[in-house]
Amino acid sequence: MELRKVFQFEAAHLLPHLPDSHKCRRLHGHSFIVEMAIEGDVDPALGWVMDYADISAAFKPVWEQLDHRYLNEISGLENPTSESIAAWIWERLKPSVPLLKELIVAETCTARCVYRGG
Repeated sequence: MELRKVFQFEAAHLLPHLPDSHKCRRLHGHSFIVEMAIEGDVDPALGWVMDYADISAAFKPVWEQLDHRYLNEISGLENPTSESIAAWIWERLKPSVPLLKELIVAETCTARCVYRGG
């Protein structure tokens, strides 16, 4: 069984390794969407894989580090591409959410990164 839970955070960033002429080299912001996919067996006594409240509680400290921040100032996110943001979030969530199977980071409604650990 698979559960999915979606979160949002607002943040600014720039991609410092791009040429000055690239639009993403300039400071800009996004309404980032993070989708967590949890996979496991349904507990026969509880009737669920994991409590959605526990998923939210696990994400809260990560959200607090990212929301309304300048991502380039966060250790490990000096070049905050969607790919690096996804890996950074995964590293912080996986220890407390062992059933984490997939993490999606969307920076716009048409651009997203899917990460499955690594």
